[in-house]
Amino acid sequence: MEANGFDDVKIPLLQLPEEENVAVRTVALQISDIECASCVNSIESAVRNLNGVKSIAVSSIDGRAVVKFVPKLITARRIKESIEESGFKVNEVHDHDQDISVCRIRIKGMACTSCSESVERTLQMIDGVKRAIVGLALEEAKVHYDPSLADPEKIIEAIEDAGFGAELISSGNDANKVHLKVEGIDSEEDANVLVSSLELAGGVNRVEMDFSDYIVTVSYDPDITGPRTLIHCVQEASRGSKMYQATLYSPSGQRERDKVNEIRTYRDQFLFSCLFSVPVFVFAMVLPMLPPYGNWLNYKIHNMLTLGLFLRWILCTPVQFIVGKRFYVGSYHALRRRSANMDVLVALGTNAAYFYSLYIVIKALTSDTFEGQDFFETSSMLISFILLGKYLEIVAKGKTSDALGKLTQLVPDKAYLVEIDTDANIITETEIDTQLIQKNDIIKIVPGAKIPIDGIVIKGQSYANESMITGEARPIAKSPGDKVISGTINENGCLLVKATHVGSDTALSQIVQIVEAAQLAKAPVQKLADHISRVFVPIVVVAAFITWLGWFIPGETGFYPKHWIPKGMDAFELALQFAISVLVVACPCALGLATPTAVMVASGIGASQGVLIKGGDALEKAHKVKTIVFDKTGTLTIGKPTVVSAVLFSGFSMEVLCDMAISIEASSEHPLAKAVVAHAKKLRKNFGSCTEEVPDVVDFEVHMGAGVSGKVGDRTVLVGNRRLMHACNVQISSEAEKYISENEILARTCVLVSIDGKIAGAFSVTDPVKPEAKRVISFLHSMGITSVIVTGDNHATAIAIANEVGIDMVFAETDPVGKADKVKELQMKGMTVAMVGDGINDSPALVAADVGMAIGAGTDVAIEAADIVLVKSNLEDVITAIDLSRKTMSRIRLNYIWALGYNILGMPVAAGVLYPFTGIRLPPWLAGACMAASSLSVVSSSLLLQFYKKPLHVESIK
Repeated sequence: MEANGFDDVKIPLLQLPEEENVAVRTVALQISDIECASCVNSIESAVRNLNGVKSIAVSSIDGRAVVKFVPKLITARRIKESIEESGFKVNEVHDHDQDISVCRIRIKGMACTSCSESVERTLQMIDGVKRAIVGLALEEAKVHYDPSLADPEKIIEAIEDAGFGAELISSGNDANKVHLKVEGIDSEEDANVLVSSLELAGGVNRVEMDFSDYIVTVSYDPDITGPRTLIHCVQEASRGSKMYQATLYSPSGQRERDKVNEIRTYRDQFLFSCLFSVPVFVFAMVLPMLPPYGNWLNYKIHNMLTLGLFLRWILCTPVQFIVGKRFYVGSYHALRRRSANMDVLVALGTNAAYFYSLYIVIKALTSDTFEGQDFFETSSMLISFILLGKYLEIVAKGKTSDALGKLTQLVPDKAYLVEIDTDANIITETEIDTQLIQKNDIIKIVPGAKIPIDGIVIKGQSYANESMITGEARPIAKSPGDKVISGTINENGCLLVKATHVGSDTALSQIVQIVEAAQLAKAPVQKLADHISRVFVPIVVVAAFITWLGWFIPGETGFYPKHWIPKGMDAFELALQFAISVLVVACPCALGLATPTAVMVASGIGASQGVLIKGGDALEKAHKVKTIVFDKTGTLTIGKPTVVSAVLFSGFSMEVLCDMAISIEASSEHPLAKAVVAHAKKLRKNFGSCTEEVPDVVDFEVHMGAGVSGKVGDRTVLVGNRRLMHACNVQISSEAEKYISENEILARTCVLVSIDGKIAGAFSVTDPVKPEAKRVISFLHSMGITSVIVTGDNHATAIAIANEVGIDMVFAETDPVGKADKVKELQMKGMTVAMVGDGINDSPALVAADVGMAIGAGTDVAIEAADIVLVKSNLEDVITAIDLSRKTMSRIRLNYIWALGYNILGMPVAAGVLYPFTGIRLPPWLAGACMAASSLSVVSSSLLLQFYKKPLHVESIK
C-alpha cells in the first residue's frame, strides 16, 4: 500500500448536523378530513399562533400542510399534536430539512434471534425513529432518529419497557467530543459559570454537564479547538479563590468491563446453581444406585414424604426461583410483547418439571399409600446446564471480535508534543496523553514507537511498519512530505510529524468504524434465521404438547407395553419428560448466532489484512461474483503516468506546444494532465525558457473521457484524445495517425494538442501495469471469474493492456455514465458483477455494480461509493475479498447445518422416537446440555475463520 492517500478513507458513520446552523426548518404534513375552506382556516389558526411557527400553508385539494418553524422554539411533533387537537388526523410527516441523528445503544439480556427481533420492532414503533438495526452477537443497536421527535433517553426507555437492559454508547457526532472530569466545583452556580465559559469558547458547538459527577462533555470543531485548549479554558474560568481543574475522563472501556461483569455473573450463577443442583442430582440418580449409602434417603418424615424427596425439594427451590428468576422475567416481557423466545421454552420446561414434582411432594405428604416419581433433578440440572452453556457462549463470542480489539489497541497512550523554530529545530518537548493531541500539533516519533496520529512528516528519515493495519510486510520509507498512519510503527529513525487527522478522524478509527458497522449490519442470509425463529418457538410448544399427548394417551389406554414405562414412573410422568426434553432441545439460540458471529470474525480478519468489508450484505454478494470489471488507470496500472516522448506537427515550435499544453492542462486534475504538465515544463527548460508564468485560460471546459479545451490569449486550444479532435472537427493528419497507431500498439496513450484547429503536436504517455496484475487475472480465471476492462482510454491502448494482463473483454473510450451502463448491461445478462476502481469517474459504476471495490489510495468519493475498500491498493486483495466471502458463506452454511442439525435430530430423539426400538431417551437435563452445545459449536465454528490465509501472495511469486 502507498502511504499517501490512505487518510482519505473517510466514511463517517455517526453524523449529527448541527442545529445551530439551521435557523428555519420546513415540515410537510399529510392531513385527512379537510373538506372545505373552513377546515383550512381552522388548521392555520391552530398552528400559526404557536410560538416558533413562521408560516403555514394548507391545501384543501391534496390535504397537505407546509409549515416553516424555528426548531429551537418548537418541534415538528408539537405542530402535529396541535393539528390533531383541532380535530384533524395527521397521517404522515415529511421534514424537508430533517436532521437525522444516530445513536448506538448497548442492549443486555438478548438470548436469541427472537429477542433481537423484538427489540428491533420496539425501536421501529417509536415516533421519530427512521431506522433501527439490532446486532445479536454484538449486543448493540444502531438507531437513526429525528431529534425533534425522539432522543436517546426515550429510545432507552422503550427498550427497558420491552424487558431488556439498555445503556447509551454514543449519540450524535461523538467523533468530536471530549469528556472532562472537573474538580473545584462546589455548587450549581460554579457549574453554570463553567458551562457558560466553555460555550463562549471558539469552536465549541455544545456543552453538557453531568451534575452528579461533575463530568462535562464538550462537542467541538477540531479545526478550531481541541482537548488541550478546552482544559485550558476550564482553568481560565477560575475566579477568585475558586480554582477549577479539568482532566480527561474516558468512558471507553465500559464495554469491556460490562463483558467481564457479564461473564462473571454467568459464572457465579452457574456455580451457585451447581451448589444446589449437584446434591439434588446425587440424591436422585447416584445414591439410590448404591443401597448401603442411599438407604437413609428412604426414611419417611410423614406419610409417604421421604427425606430424599424433601431434600430434593428444598435444594431445587433456590435454583428454580432465585437462579431461574432471569427466565421468568424474560418470559414475562416476551409474552407481553406477544412473542416467544428461549426464556419462554426454558420457563415452560422447568416449571412443568418443578410444579409436577411439587404436586408429588404434596400428595406424598397427605397420603400414606401414594408413590410417585419427582423431577426436581430435571429442573435444577436443566437450569445449571443452560447457564453453563450461556457462560461458555459469551466467553467464545468475546473472541469473535478479537481482530477488532487488536486494532483499537494499536494507538499508544502517550506522545511527545514539541514546539519547533523556523528551521524545524525542537525548542520544547512535553509528554502528553494521546487523546490531548490536536490538529496541526507537531509530534516527535522516536525509533520503535507507535505513531499516534495521521500526519505528514516535516523532518527526519525512517521506515514505517504498516503491516498491522494494511497487512503489507515490507517497511515503507518515510521522508519529509510523506504521510504516516496512526497505529503503525516507526522503525529506525526519529521523525517530526504534523498532525493532520487526530482521534476518530484517523485512518485507524475509520477502519474500526467500518468494521463495527459491518458487524452490526445484517447479511441477507440472516433473514432466513429471523423467519425461522419467528415461528419456531410456537411450533416447538405445539410439538411438545403433541409429544405429551402422544405418549400419555396411549400409555393410559394400554396402547404400548407397560414395561416401556421406567420403574417408579407412570404414563403421565414419562410423557411429561419427553415433552420437557422437546421444549428444551429445540431452542433456536444457535440459529440466531450462525450468521452474525461469522460476519464478525470475517470482517475483523479482513480489516487486519487490508480488506474493509462494509457489512454482511457486501460479504454475501461477493461470493456470487462471476464477472469483475476493472478500471484501467490507477487500478490495473500503477496510476502514475509518465510522458516518454513528444513530437511536433504543422510547423509549431516545441516552446509554443509546451506553453499551450501547460496552460490548458494546469487546470485539470486528471493523472495524464499532470504527467503532460510535468514533462512540458522540463522540455521548456531544455529549450532555454525558465519562466514559471502560466498564461491565463478562459472558457476552460472538461470533456469527460475525451480531454479539455480553452482559450489561451486569442488561440483556441484542445488537449485530449482522438475522440475530442473528431468532436471538434479537427483534422488529424496521416503523420499524426501513424504516430498514434505506433504508440497504441505499445499500450501508450497519445495526448494530442490542437491550436486553432490544427494538430500542433502530441505527447506519448505510458502508465506501467501493476506487477501483480497478470497473476491476479490468471488466478481469477482459475476461480471461474471473468475479467473485463472498462476505461475512458482509446481502444488500442486498452486492448494492449488487456493482452498484457490476460483480459479478453474490453470496453474503451467510455465516460463515467457509460461505465455504469456497461456494468448494467453485464447484469442484464444474469451476471453478478463486481467493479474495481479508484477515481471519481468510477463512482457511478461502483454504485451500479453488485459489489463495488475501491482502491484504498483512490479518492474518498470512490471509497464512499464502494462496498469493499482495498486498503493497500494491491490487486491481490480483490482475490482476498472474494475468497474470504466464499469461505465465510461456506462457514455460515455449516453453522446452519450445526444449528438446525441439533434441532432436526434432537427433537425426534427428545420426543422418544427411538425409545420403543432402542430404549434410548433424552432426559431433560441432557437436552439442556445439547442445547448449550449447539450454541457453543456454532460460535466455535465461526471462530475457525480466524485461521483464514490469503490464497494468493504476489510478493512470493515475483
